[in-house]
Amino acid sequence: MNLLMLRYSGGFEHSYLPNAEVAIKQLGKKYGWGVTTTHLCSRINAEALSKLDVVVFATTGSLPFDAGQKEALLNFVKSGKGFVGIHNATDTGYDWAEYGEMIGGYFNGHPWTQEVGVIVEDITHPATRSLGTGFKVFDEIYTFKNWDRNKTHVLMRIDNSTVDISKGNRPDNDYALAWCHNYGQGRVMYTGFGHPDDLWSQEWFMNHIAGCIKWSARLED
Repeated sequence: MNLLMLRYSGGFEHSYLPNAEVAIKQLGKKYGWGVTTTHLCSRINAEALSKLDVVVFATTGSLPFDAGQKEALLNFVKSGKGFVGIHNATDTGYDWAEYGEMIGGYFNGHPWTQEVGVIVEDITHPATRSLGTGFKVFDEIYTFKNWDRNKTHVLMRIDNSTVDISKGNRPDNDYALAWCHNYGQGRVMYTGFGHPDDLWSQEWFMNHIAGCIKWSARLED
């Protein structure tokens, strides 16, 4: 299995990104994956994608892709490959509606940077099966627009009783933290976690990220 991680900051640059690169390379060594990380958006092209199984985005802002690159990425996933978005992968591509449809929504603020309770809705998924029915974590919690749980499969959500819900911005108070769905023949996975640098050295979180990758690559169901 071959994976490319794109870390490109067209907007805010997150301090966790170097840690994430190292951590995902370590997962590659652990599981025998071929892992490449880059900040060059030019690496997203039809020829390069033809050699890959999974693309991981940790990006912000507008992505300097031309029409051919955009089409190549969407076709890559539609053809049966995997896409994993980490934390700020929803805070990108605002000018590319098809990307928003693929990943399932866009960043709409982060009202809670604190310890929150997490409710695991699907305890059998590779990304969550090691997490039990719930846990607590300190992270920067995103809210989302153009997001609808009827269009995806929610894996985790905030325990609303653990935050000041009046700071939220969704009328339905439905704040998912991770989800997955098919896109064409491919698999799209998103996790909202990852902002704190130290998460990337914690075993539970690396098991979560590994599960995200394994599911998207069809290594596990």
